[in-house]
Amino acid sequence: MGSEMCIRDSPGAAEKVVYPFGYGLSYTTFDVETVSAGVVNSNCTSEANKLYAKVRVTNTGKFSGKEVVQVYIAKPQGKLGKPAKELAAFEKTRELQPGESQLMILTWEINDMASYDDLGKVKKSAYVLEAGSYDIYVGTSVRDVTKADYSYILNHDVITEQLSAKLVPTSLPKRMLADGSYEALPQSEPVDTDYSAIGNIDPSLTEGVAPCQRAIPYFRFADGMAKNGSHDIMDVVEGRITLDEFVSELSIDDLIHLLGGQPNTGVANTFGIGNMPEYGIPSVMTADGPAGVRIAPEVGICTTAFPCSTLLACTWNPDVLEAVGHAGGEELKENNLALWLTPAICIHRSPLCGRNFEYYSEDLFVTGKLAGAMVRGIQSNNVGATLKHFALNNKETNRKNSDSRVSERAAREIYLKAFEMIVKNNNPWAIMSSYNMINGYRASESEDLLTGILRDEWGYEGMVTTDWWTCGEHYKETKAGNDLKMGNGYPDRVKKAYDKGAISRSEMETSVKRILGLILKLD
Repeated sequence: MGSEMCIRDSPGAAEKVVYPFGYGLSYTTFDVETVSAGVVNSNCTSEANKLYAKVRVTNTGKFSGKEVVQVYIAKPQGKLGKPAKELAAFEKTRELQPGESQLMILTWEINDMASYDDLGKVKKSAYVLEAGSYDIYVGTSVRDVTKADYSYILNHDVITEQLSAKLVPTSLPKRMLADGSYEALPQSEPVDTDYSAIGNIDPSLTEGVAPCQRAIPYFRFADGMAKNGSHDIMDVVEGRITLDEFVSELSIDDLIHLLGGQPNTGVANTFGIGNMPEYGIPSVMTADGPAGVRIAPEVGICTTAFPCSTLLACTWNPDVLEAVGHAGGEELKENNLALWLTPAICIHRSPLCGRNFEYYSEDLFVTGKLAGAMVRGIQSNNVGATLKHFALNNKETNRKNSDSRVSERAAREIYLKAFEMIVKNNNPWAIMSSYNMINGYRASESEDLLTGILRDEWGYEGMVTTDWWTCGEHYKETKAGNDLKMGNGYPDRVKKAYDKGAISRSEMETSVKRILGLILKLD
């Protein structure tokens, strides 16, 4: 998708692209034939929301090999304008011997072909299938495709999902259209990102300051009773009280303690969560990625150095990604770690982004399908994956203060779409918010992003953590929907905000329940 959008209106660009999107080398050759295409089980209304392409792939060369079949959609331009082609489905063949064929059926949701209308040209703040012909192309790259005999025809516009305006730009007055002209964008009121009800934070605190130990030095099990004679977490596990009841018994200081990361007690050089032995709450340790489980070198433990995410994505093979995720999850458990800070799935927007090696692709669909497989593999071990960096963390220079200025449509259709796919299909246990600002708001303090989109629209119920030592104000991050501040929290500042009425006990309890909910999933 990204490749095609860039070159569609540049004369001669198509001929100059050496490796078009989806291109791959092989030691053999393949013939790809579209046998048929249409609506899945069109006589069954329950299944009439999908399209399919039946494809026969034949190895026409002298050596065995695999091929990736790709389906692209050319949408009607309509009022909104669309990319020339967008990737809708892909599948890799099994290893085919010379002369061998494989019949494949690729399917995709009709509603997934909808476009977001942020200006109200058809219906404001809605995903829309505009009337017209949705043409199907099948092949092995965005350039090496053949149009199928079948096209999906809509005689009228269809609203597939009505939403509300989120992440409205504050400093992006217009955007360029395909013909080189510009159209105006609505603007929201900017905010003072540094405002705090308790006074500005000392900038030196945002750069890797080690936290103090915030847990009592003895274990509750040796003492035989929980703090203040109240319940402990095992009472929740064994069903004697609910999680809501347990959290309601915690003091304000206890709640604040759980909202921040804890010092490292394991083999990784990251931090953990929980760490309240007086309540039987363990120290749950994290480990970074993305090219394998990152272990502190001084401990002398080796883990597998898997290929980086970009290289894994080049396989176009979800089975490979799921296997890598499973193997990494096993290594997590072997080292008493519980949360792997991967996969990172921001879009390859520019080759200059210093974190591109962590990210998968310039295409949202490839990213969503493959990173989703990674999440499945990791969590098959009953340890957690952490989807990151949410969102639009597409540059590394000035990463804590850069402002990603983007239209609502671009945000939803490109930069957020892979996150949406994985949240809805793979249920990652944790999501990490990003350092950067988005349209003038810090991502970690964005209620639009972390509550409005992530939780209210997508239905996410898991834990959200900040990236390590963000510039955000801890209490503002909690109010926005960030449950955990890493690598450490700032309990004094949260307590001061609570005393001033800037954050409520209820808001803290909500985040603590999500944190403890993750811990309770571990075996």
